[in-house]
Amino acid sequence: MLKSEIKEILVQQNELKLDQKFIKRDIFSELEKQIKNPFIIIISGIRRCGKSTLLYQLREKYPGYFMNFDDERLIDFSVKDFQKLDEVFHEEFRNKELYYFDEIQNIKAWERFARRLRDNEKKVIVTGSNASMLSRELGTHLTGRYLQITLFPFSFKEFLKFKNIQYDKKSFSLTEKKAELKNSFEEYLKKGGFPEFLKTDNPDYLKLLYDNILYRDIIVRYNLKNEKSMKELLNFIATNVSKEISFNSIKKSLQIKSPTTVKEYFDYLENCYLGFIVPTFKYSLKKRIYSKKKIYLIDTGLANYLGYRFSKDSGRLLENSVFIELKRRRKEIFFHRDNFECDFIIRKGVKITEAFQVCYEIHEENKEREINGLIEALKKFKLKKGLILTLDQSDELKIKNKKIIVKPVWKWLLE
Repeated sequence: MLKSEIKEILVQQNELKLDQKFIKRDIFSELEKQIKNPFIIIISGIRRCGKSTLLYQLREKYPGYFMNFDDERLIDFSVKDFQKLDEVFHEEFRNKELYYFDEIQNIKAWERFARRLRDNEKKVIVTGSNASMLSRELGTHLTGRYLQITLFPFSFKEFLKFKNIQYDKKSFSLTEKKAELKNSFEEYLKKGGFPEFLKTDNPDYLKLLYDNILYRDIIVRYNLKNEKSMKELLNFIATNVSKEISFNSIKKSLQIKSPTTVKEYFDYLENCYLGFIVPTFKYSLKKRIYSKKKIYLIDTGLANYLGYRFSKDSGRLLENSVFIELKRRRKEIFFHRDNFECDFIIRKGVKITEAFQVCYEIHEENKEREINGLIEALKKFKLKKGLILTLDQSDELKIKNKKIIVKPVWKWLLE
């Protein structure tokens, strides 16, 4: 690209001011702590989850150079043009120590320029929408030089900030406030946490988001020929969130040519943060690879839009919301199945440290099954206590020398 072309785009982008009031994200304070360290900061996450806005908020408090590479005018920009860009930065905005790059994965070999800046003691903060691309290139050229943080759609805490609903620990004991928090959570479960959708409440926005991810981040990026199969897989996941699957069963039901192809499709979905699989916990890696999986979607609002929903699915959406929060908390997640099932077990290092069961409501028909699944996991992994998360029930049980805490999901999300 010509230097004059880069300059024109750069100046226009930096003149853009966002005059809206923004929600302070949960990870903002963590990012602030990392500003002073020497590592390159990578903020990754699904499209439209708020990465660009977060970058804008950081720039407001910590000014620096900025370029958004998700701009069609930069389609011919290549790694060779970074030097021209840096020259324009210094000519137009004087000397700064911070560099912000939005959707940097659009530029092949960008990590070489980022490394040069870092080696020259500059601070670099970038965003990207593809997990595989980031990990692969960074592992090759930036080993030990970067910190990766994933941004998700709004958490329930952030949703309450968006709705301007205040709460504190006392709120959990006040009848009216508890009702407000529970009702807000049910709305959150229905709508999800994509910021723009919450502002507009327009289903067309979710359709546009879905199309963008499907075509730009999957079909075009991986040069998929079978568009129909990928669409059917996405609808299948959205309809069956939290259910057990095998690659072979999906191959048969969706008539995809092989289980290997199904696995590749799931890799694509995980790379763009749209869908996730959770394996059965096995000490043997080989057994874990071939064991059954459970499937989840990035957002319950998107799951409601894409899938075929039935009233009995409320418990599955509840479980999906717990899964995403565990991902947000950077937990290593598995599920356990022996004689019974435990929805989530958490590994830290080589040990299983936590066990969770999720159900919409505990009643006489499911009580024995839910408790037995949790107790079985607690015994196997030598844990003293476990958690059952429901929509709105609270209790504490002592069974077979194990403590079982029953707690509303909305309360757990706010702790």
